[in-house]
Amino acid sequence: MLNFALIGVGGFIAPRHLQAIKETGNNLAVALDRNDSVGIIDRYFSDASFFTEFERFDRHVEKLRRGAHENQVRYVSICSPNYLHDAHIRFALRVHADAICEKPMVLEPWNVDALQEIERESNHRIWCILQLRLHPHIIALREQIAAAEDRIHDIDLSYITARGRWYLVSWKGVDEKSGGVAMNIGVHFFDMLLWIFGPVQRSTVHFLDATRGSGYLELQRARVRWFLSVNAADLPPEAVGKGLRTYRSLRLNGKEYEFSDGFADLHTQVYRGILAGHGFGATDVRPAIQLVHDIRNAVQSGLKGEIHPLATGKAGGQ
Repeated sequence: MLNFALIGVGGFIAPRHLQAIKETGNNLAVALDRNDSVGIIDRYFSDASFFTEFERFDRHVEKLRRGAHENQVRYVSICSPNYLHDAHIRFALRVHADAICEKPMVLEPWNVDALQEIERESNHRIWCILQLRLHPHIIALREQIAAAEDRIHDIDLSYITARGRWYLVSWKGVDEKSGGVAMNIGVHFFDMLLWIFGPVQRSTVHFLDATRGSGYLELQRARVRWFLSVNAADLPPEAVGKGLRTYRSLRLNGKEYEFSDGFADLHTQVYRGILAGHGFGATDVRPAIQLVHDIRNAVQSGLKGEIHPLATGKAGGQ
């Protein structure tokens, strides 16, 4: 049984990390969150030490590092706001632990390069959560595309996950802290597209603001029209009628490709891979971070009619 620390235990995605630590037979020794509404810990690790101040958390982890080997923190799971990931990865490496970081690993591609230098110096690893690469339908799609490598495919990707008024007030609504909608909700899907269809040949941004984005990508083996939104007004009628707040649609050559289900245990699968030494690292995440950086800094083309959902399909509840 290995000891974990978790930074950002009060966050939205933290329960999936708690579950993954539990299901892989390991222990949460210590957790940090500046907010103290973290009763979720009792469902998984009621004996975990908890801190609301980073300095006290740092001191406690350092004390464990200098104590008995079996009490040392071996992994630091990072679920903090996006703009803090860089610093928290550095912390993990400094206390002689591997870092397991939620998306996005960092907000800028040059931060990846700097962290890789520290990673090499530390003899510890930076692991990243790219759970869509483990989704069985997405794996099957990648194999299908690889078998028809000479074809250029047409993709329409829409991802709408409705957020309330709190979103723009929180750090997620601040571009410098979250990376904007293209980074905060889009980076996993851009990684998925690059993983399946190859590197970027051309990228055009049609529209991008605090709640929506759309554009066009030419990849090695695909032409992609993409739409992202956290605006409930963009949900299609079939999602609204079912009371759903999230909608995913990927149309491949005019045909809907279904991948709305199968997300429940993907974090646990990622953790199992990391513990076995073959998870996803900084090199894996860099292409998607570079693409989102380019999208965020692109001059918008202003094409009309491109700021609405680009595909129809089935709604998903994740």
